[in-house]
Amino acid sequence: MQKSLDGILVISMEQAVAAPFCSCRLADAGARVIKLERPEGDFARGYDQYIKGLGSYFVWLNRGKESLCINLKLAADKALLERLLAKADVYIQNLKPGVMAGAGFATSRLRAQYPRLITCDISGYGEGNDYSQMKAYDMLVQAESGLCSITGSPEQPGRVGVSACDVTCGMFAYMGIMEALYAREKTGLGMAVATSLFEGMADWMAVPLMVYEYGGKAMQRSGLSHPIIQPYGAFATRGGPPVMIAIQNQREYVDLCDKVLKRPDLKSDRRFADNRQRVANTVTLREEIEAVFETLDRAELLARLGAAGIAYGEVNGVEQLATHPALRRLEVPTSVGSVSLSAPAIRRNGQSPDPGPVPEFAEHDAAIRAEFS
Repeated sequence: MQKSLDGILVISMEQAVAAPFCSCRLADAGARVIKLERPEGDFARGYDQYIKGLGSYFVWLNRGKESLCINLKLAADKALLERLLAKADVYIQNLKPGVMAGAGFATSRLRAQYPRLITCDISGYGEGNDYSQMKAYDMLVQAESGLCSITGSPEQPGRVGVSACDVTCGMFAYMGIMEALYAREKTGLGMAVATSLFEGMADWMAVPLMVYEYGGKAMQRSGLSHPIIQPYGAFATRGGPPVMIAIQNQREYVDLCDKVLKRPDLKSDRRFADNRQRVANTVTLREEIEAVFETLDRAELLARLGAAGIAYGEVNGVEQLATHPALRRLEVPTSVGSVSLSAPAIRRNGQSPDPGPVPEFAEHDAAIRAEFS
């Protein structure tokens, strides 16, 4: 079956997470992705050895690619890269700003020499500012972007437990490249796409930033709760883990009071009359809700929530994720056998991608060098 990006050649000088995430999604869509690795290899290969001796991040993000070891200190390898780029549709790089330009592969030169080429530069903090040369790893950018200030408990900031900035950046890079490919169909010309870890997370932080600048208020850390919508969060139950509920509007709040709590008086209580009042009296409202929840058998509580149409969920661990009814799986070939991953979020005609194997370091050197000689 033909895939969306069949015939598209992607050259990616990549490492770690952001650029590999982007090129992995391009490979899922059918592009041929040649992953360029420096002589020391992508250091994500060695983050851990949980996957039968392979690195978990690397297995997740590098399916369906070809691996070529390239040393840009060697004239022959620089010439090889030039030949690759001359035939490429997309070129991605996420090395430290200035490294590729210093090796003779500045984006401005590539765009001028190869007008159909789409370039994608991924950095930590973007270009032309005081942070441009700063090293940028995911947790540092979570802190710098303000994400940590609104994440965690009221007592202590925290980091999002996955590589949120890296993945966000990779997603934006993917979107930018797909837009550029579509634009090229109409204009015949490529495009210079650029994004960064910081810019991606700053985009995600738009609401906290606006609340601060226009509302004069910094969002507070609220743990498993919500700073501007109530009741919304985790509530204690009898003899079991908390249950999450999410009330988005006044109609749902009325249903919660009437059908779940059986406390119609809470609808007319001035302290909880609308969302603004409920947010102002979050602690008191929580006490009222938990006073009812803790009297109910868990099965009855969940049945009431479901019957009332209240959005709810349980606070699961990874062990519950592993068997969750909504979890889709993807079997990915590797050198140590098939590895089961969570499937990518996009389904095309109802199908997950048919993934190629995760490459060994420099596995395709001979074939690629012969092809592009």
